[in-house]
Amino acid sequence: MVARIVFPKVSFCSLHVIELCTMKKTRKYVSMMAAATICGTLFIGIPAVAQASDGSEAVATSSRSFTPGSKVRADLLTESTATTVEKDSRWGGIESLNVPATKSQAEKDAEARAQQAQAAASQRQAAQVSRSAARDGAAVRISDVPATGTGADVVNYALQFQGVPYVYGGTDPARGFDCSGFTQYVFAHFGIGLPRVAADQGSMGVPVADPAPGDLMVAPDGSHVGIYVGGGRMIHAPAPGQSVKVQAVYQTFNYRRLV
Repeated sequence: MVARIVFPKVSFCSLHVIELCTMKKTRKYVSMMAAATICGTLFIGIPAVAQASDGSEAVATSSRSFTPGSKVRADLLTESTATTVEKDSRWGGIESLNVPATKSQAEKDAEARAQQAQAAASQRQAAQVSRSAARDGAAVRISDVPATGTGADVVNYALQFQGVPYVYGGTDPARGFDCSGFTQYVFAHFGIGLPRVAADQGSMGVPVADPAPGDLMVAPDGSHVGIYVGGGRMIHAPAPGQSVKVQAVYQTFNYRRLV
């Protein structure tokens, strides 16, 4: 709609001023109308886009917001020294971290030496029991055998043991002889049982002043014994480091006849 404005007659300059004012008001009005139209269009378009159906070609837009999560703090020391494993899981035995104790080489060597020493002690004990049983058995047999043979037989039997080493406490040729062990072993062969020590052997038999082969020789103090061979000689187990041998009678002896 166009308004018709009637102006009173004025001069040219007054008309020009009025025209300028009218144009400014018109432009301002047009600008305000245009702005209102644009705003209305925007408000109308927003619901249309948001309410577009899935079958339409309109582009649907949406927005999403994310709540910031809690900040993770890495505990490097804890992670490097501990872990968590399920109760029934099997991961190469990780559920058990116990390390078996190992022995040093010195400990192993010490155990080996102890075992060897124990084995040696057991062997020695068994040997002692065996020898004791053998001696007991021999003593029983000797007591049951009647005395036989002559002095010459005693000497001949004793001579075969020359060279057997002297061993303190020895009572047989396999182990060695001491002086009383030698005489005890020889006379036992003929069924004559002698005591184990030299001093006790000095009380056996019949004392004689004129010795004969096969007589038992006993030192006056009971410290040594031997067997008279004849011709001023004797056979005996002399001392440690020596062996059974025949030699000249070297001191005074008492003689006891047993056969």
